[in-house]
Amino acid sequence: MKPIRTERLILRNWEDRDRDLFFRINSDDRVMEFFPFRRDRAESDMFLDCLRDGIAERGYGFSAIEIAATGECVGFCGLKEPELDPVFPAGTIEIGWRLAPEYWGKGYVTEAAQAWLGFGFEALSLDEIVSFAVWNNFRSTAVMERLGMRRDPSGDFDHPNVPDTHPHLRRHALYRMTREEWEKQKRAAL
Repeated sequence: MKPIRTERLILRNWEDRDRDLFFRINSDDRVMEFFPFRRDRAESDMFLDCLRDGIAERGYGFSAIEIAATGECVGFCGLKEPELDPVFPAGTIEIGWRLAPEYWGKGYVTEAAQAWLGFGFEALSLDEIVSFAVWNNFRSTAVMERLGMRRDPSGDFDHPNVPDTHPHLRRHALYRMTREEWEKQKRAAL
């Protein structure tokens, strides 16, 4: 993947130096509050390798977020297929993110996600990008709203991969953005 640069960030493929941060965000109880699992180091390393290989193959995915001024990796953001059949048809693309807690509230996820939306609609010519989160994950849904994504209550769903041991994490809120909505938002910002 060719790195994407924003005002403060570099969105790039994963490097071995990112493994410690990646493990930390995938095992941190605050970051993973709305997930029914935590990853140990081996699982985290395998997930990073999977993301890195997928990005190398497709040119996009859940990529590292690096602060340009310091070179610190602070989390990830990007586009990928959600692989949630039958909830989403094949070819659906979601935008998602995860950030270390000490970097919350600084606008990094919104900045990275705006760049990825632009990539999705402009470089990939997508017609729509979706995002979803546990219905009361207000930190994530607030980002979706700041991005200008539209809540679609008719598309809310029970996540098929959430085990019965975590019923409070099953219901997910769905947000959408079409290419037309993105273009209208882009024109309004000029």
